[in-house]
Amino acid sequence: MKSSRLLWKLRAWEFLGNIQSRGVYVTKLRELRQDAIASEDIIFEDLMVEDAGDVVEFFYQCRCSDYYSIDSLELGEMGFVLSRDRSTISLQSRNALPTSVVLPCGSCSLKVRLFLNAANTTLQRDHHL
Repeated sequence: MKSSRLLWKLRAWEFLGNIQSRGVYVTKLRELRQDAIASEDIIFEDLMVEDAGDVVEFFYQCRCSDYYSIDSLELGEMGFVLSRDRSTISLQSRNALPTSVVLPCGSCSLKVRLFLNAANTTLQRDHHL
């Protein structure tokens, strides 16, 4: 009994110690904790971009005229890597699984579900607010 418990803890430690599997775990945990229903499903290509130097912010306009937002730091915590050049911003996944995250509006109670593809996704830099 004690050896199976120790084995379970060792497997959990190995799983959570790996940055890719931990990213998947955190994403799934966030999805399970989202008890609200999204008013709309969107994809990364639907977002507008604001490049603020070190951090890139992505926005989607809400029906109330405010915005849903997520930034490059949050995407990094989810296991995505952002790369930039003069004309495009690309998002690449460190793991092979697509994921989603629920984003709340800054002003009202509406939420959207942002689907992030596991494949390389690119936005044009002129896709600004």
